[in-house]
Amino acid sequence: MIPYGRQDIGEEDIQSVAEALRGDFLTTGSKVEEFEELLRTFIGNDCIVVNSGTAALHSAYYGIDIKPGDEIITPPNTFIATQATATMLGARIVFADIDIQTGLISRHEVAEKITERTKAIVLVDYAGQPCDIDFFTSLAKNHGLFIVQDAAHSLGSTYKNRQVGSLVDVTTFSFYPTKNITTGEGGAIASKNKTILSRAKLFARQGLVRDPNLFLYKNEGNWHQEVHDFGLNYRLPDILCALGISQLKKIQVFKEIRKSIFEKYKKAFEKFDYVRTISVEEYSDPMWHLFPIFVDRKVRGDLFRYLQSAGIGVRVNYFPSHLHPVFRKQGFEVGDCKNAEAFYETEISLPIHTRMKSSEIEHVIQSVKLFFGETCT
Repeated sequence: MIPYGRQDIGEEDIQSVAEALRGDFLTTGSKVEEFEELLRTFIGNDCIVVNSGTAALHSAYYGIDIKPGDEIITPPNTFIATQATATMLGARIVFADIDIQTGLISRHEVAEKITERTKAIVLVDYAGQPCDIDFFTSLAKNHGLFIVQDAAHSLGSTYKNRQVGSLVDVTTFSFYPTKNITTGEGGAIASKNKTILSRAKLFARQGLVRDPNLFLYKNEGNWHQEVHDFGLNYRLPDILCALGISQLKKIQVFKEIRKSIFEKYKKAFEKFDYVRTISVEEYSDPMWHLFPIFVDRKVRGDLFRYLQSAGIGVRVNYFPSHLHPVFRKQGFEVGDCKNAEAFYETEISLPIHTRMKSSEIEHVIQSVKLFFGETCT
C-alpha cells in the first residue's frame, strides 16, 4: 500500500533522538529552547513548542483571551480541533464558507459574518496554501479583530515571499507524522505579540507562575511557584524536540520533493476532463501537504475504493465540521456552507510524501486514468 502521507526519518534523526536519550533531561531540558530557537530563526518570529497541533490551537486561543460568548469565524473544511479548542474556552463558532477552487476561507463570507461579538478570524491553510493574509489583515484591523492562522499544513510555505508563522497575530503548527516535519506528536505557537505568546506559554505550562514579582505569597522560599489561572500540561519533551531539530534542518529539501510531486500530478491531470485539481494563488509558494483531486460526486466512492484496491492509500480531507453531530446539536444544518459541502463530496487526497518513488507516483496517475477508461501510454 502506498501511504497517502508518512514521516521521513533518516539516520541523522535517529542519532539526534539517541543523543537526547543519553542526556540528563528527557523533558524540560535544553533541547526545548534549541528547537524553539531554530524555529524562530526559520519563520522569523518568536515561538513556543507544545505537544500537539491541538494543544497549539488551544493555547493560542487562550493567548488572545477567548472568553465565553466571543465569536470566532472559521471555515468548515478542517480537522475539528480548529473549532473544538475554541469552544472549550466558551467561544461561539461562526462558519464561513470557502472558495471552492482553493479550499480557502471566502473573503466575502468572512466580511459578511463579522458582528460586534466577533473576536477573531481563523484562517486555515488548506493543503499547505496560505490564505490571502493582506486582505484579512486589513479586514481585521478595520474591525479590531485578531487573526489566528491554523498552519498545520503550511510550515515552510510563503506568502508574498514571507514565511508562514511571521504574518499574523498568532500562528499554530502541527508536527504530526504526516505533516511537513514531524516530532512524532507536537506543535508550535508563533506570535510577535509578547502578551499573546506569554499567555499561551503560561497556559501550556499548567499556569505555573515562577516570577517572584507576581507572587501573592511573598515570603515563601525559592522553591515557590503559584497558579493564578488554570493551565494544562502541553509540554513537548526534549526527546521529541531533538527529532524536530533534526527534521527542521531538512525542511527545504522536503519542500522541493513535495513541490515536485505536486507538479507531476498537476501536469498529469490538468487536461484530463474527469478530474479537477486545486487552484494555486499567485501570491503563494506552498509547501504542499495534500494533493486533492475533485471528481463527480456520483463516482467519488467508487474511485476511492478502486484506488485502495490498487494499493493506493487515499483519504478525504475533510468532513465539514458544521455537520458533525456535536455542531448539528447546536443548530447547524446541511446547506449552511454549500461550497464546503460540495468540496467534501467530490474530494479525494492522493498520496504525497517525501519517500514516494517515481514509479509510485506514476502508478497513482495511471490508476486514476484507468478508472475513467483512459488509455495510458
